[in-house]
Amino acid sequence: MSFSFEVKNEIKNKNFTSKKQHSRIDRVASDRHEDDRKEIIGTFLRSGSISDPNRFYHLEFVCDTEQEAMSLKKAIEGFDIIPGVMCRKDRYVVYLKDSEAISDVLIIMGATNAVLEFENIRILKSMKEQVQRSVNCEMHNLSKTVSAAVRQLADINLIIDSGEYNELPDGLKEVAELRKKYPDASLKELADLLPDTGKSGINHRFRKLAAIADSIREKDVF
Repeated sequence: MSFSFEVKNEIKNKNFTSKKQHSRIDRVASDRHEDDRKEIIGTFLRSGSISDPNRFYHLEFVCDTEQEAMSLKKAIEGFDIIPGVMCRKDRYVVYLKDSEAISDVLIIMGATNAVLEFENIRILKSMKEQVQRSVNCEMHNLSKTVSAAVRQLADINLIIDSGEYNELPDGLKEVAELRKKYPDASLKELADLLPDTGKSGINHRFRKLAAIADSIREKDVF
């Protein structure tokens, strides 16, 4: 059973000619909006559809004429919701792609069970997207940390091989030894091992080591 069918079935099973409305609808649809609400419901039952929210968000009403589409658009705008309108072949489509706006229209049409299902799916999708963004961010940061550590180790090994390591200041030797001992550590983790040195201080020392390594590379070229 499609989500569209579930919504239409719920709407059909309710008496929309009654003046008594659900409390949530009362907050959205006042008496002066009742005609607009009926127009939205009627058009949806005749030619509306809503996608499975597990896949994507899309609610549309297919209208035979531009005049019908503009009338429906105005009715929806009466509830402070702004739909789009497009021409599809010889018909006009009034549509919504914003999940919150779609949820509001479901409330207006009185499809309360569908709203609960829609909102549950929307919350789960939002949580999954947040987790995925967090994972992507962590992976990006880890990749940067690993790449930086590989470059730093290469610089340190080059300085050692060149015989210039013993000439380094104690502070540079200190951070070089830490990097060799903890090749996967982030700058913050290395800074935590040196109480008197912050992350920026560690980074500054690595930049000095990089400059020394670059100088050695330039000598080797010539």
